[in-house]
Amino acid sequence: MNIYTNPPQQDWAKIIARPAMDTSQMQAIISPILDNVKNNGDKALVDYASKFDNVIIDSLSVSITEIDEAEQLLSSGLKTAIQQAYNNIYKFHSSQLQPAEKIETMPGVVCWRKSVGINKVGIYIPGGTAPLFSTVLMLAIPADIAGCEQIILCTPPQANGKVHPAVLYAASISGVHTIIKAGGAQAIAALAFGTESVPKVYKIFGPGNQYVTAAKQMVQQFGTAIDMPAGPSEVCVLADESSNPTYIAADLLSQAEHGNDSQVLLVATSQEIISNVQLQLTEQLATLPRAAFAGNALSNSNAIVLSNLEQAIALVNEYAPEHLILATENAEELSTKIVNAGSIFLGHYTPESVGDYASGTNHTLPTNGYARAYSGVSVDSFVKKITVQQLTHQGLQNIAHTVIAMAEAEGLQAHANAVKVRL
Repeated sequence: MNIYTNPPQQDWAKIIARPAMDTSQMQAIISPILDNVKNNGDKALVDYASKFDNVIIDSLSVSITEIDEAEQLLSSGLKTAIQQAYNNIYKFHSSQLQPAEKIETMPGVVCWRKSVGINKVGIYIPGGTAPLFSTVLMLAIPADIAGCEQIILCTPPQANGKVHPAVLYAASISGVHTIIKAGGAQAIAALAFGTESVPKVYKIFGPGNQYVTAAKQMVQQFGTAIDMPAGPSEVCVLADESSNPTYIAADLLSQAEHGNDSQVLLVATSQEIISNVQLQLTEQLATLPRAAFAGNALSNSNAIVLSNLEQAIALVNEYAPEHLILATENAEELSTKIVNAGSIFLGHYTPESVGDYASGTNHTLPTNGYARAYSGVSVDSFVKKITVQQLTHQGLQNIAHTVIAMAEAEGLQAHANAVKVRL
């Protein structure tokens, strides 16, 4: 890790800057893929599976038989764990449903807002170096709760041409309707444009590599919504003298092992904290199966010493991390000062891993500083909010003068007439 001691505030932006992605180069790579899938449908997906995944696909759609077989391949212990995670995630997200509340803004004028599930949503589950079956739960459960009529899942096949059994099991218990063996930018294109096997969806969710991220951003110009812009995974740990260096090192490594481009940031109130954490990083890194990924991520990550917590909080808010661990005393009190973060983990016994898997909160969160303006995925992400109003005759009379005066002042006489003819 690169260490900075009390850097002046004017240098913070440079120190915490994420690596920039060459969007023009990515668009040049992705555009032909989008066009191919749009024009050639399933054939393009099969061809890309052969080209990128080295797999010959007989059928893009996962069958009921494949789902049943997958359940038999999983240990009872893993199925129990997935079910417990499902229960916690479902419980937390179901509390987000709110009934419509009618508000009488003035006598005879009633307004309310109703939530309607997006009819067709697509969820993308990366394959790559790790099968993220936990992301299936995080996306399909709130979609199911929201009442989405079709939930279509795309994920790349394994070398044997099948989808990882844990992904299929999580999908089967979470309300997914269709599972497609397709990955990368081509899967995003299929969800955006539709193919013979893949229904066209209205909104696409899910993490992915730089190609998937670029494809998601590009299909927006064709009218398909996405959950949020996303980049490599990241965690920030804010630590004071009460923190445990063993815990901090484990938290940093848990995020660093995602991939070479993952980012970790340690903000501490003393050099001693960072020195102790570095010793633990060296010791723990040597035991990890994905040490190469974690080591590469750490080499591009930073540790910053700041003299007080007020400065530290200011830097954290400027960084706007995807995950923020407050390894401090009075963590809950400090959290009230955090205004830019995807998800916050309080105290010394709340590792980021619990949010990734099973506490109940959603792990699909804004990265790359987008936490300044975006929220993580929730039930709200899968619904549209439609406003409704109803006036009685007396209500129209009560509000008529206001509407007529405003419409005529804007020079929109027809607007005014729509009220006048009813009086």
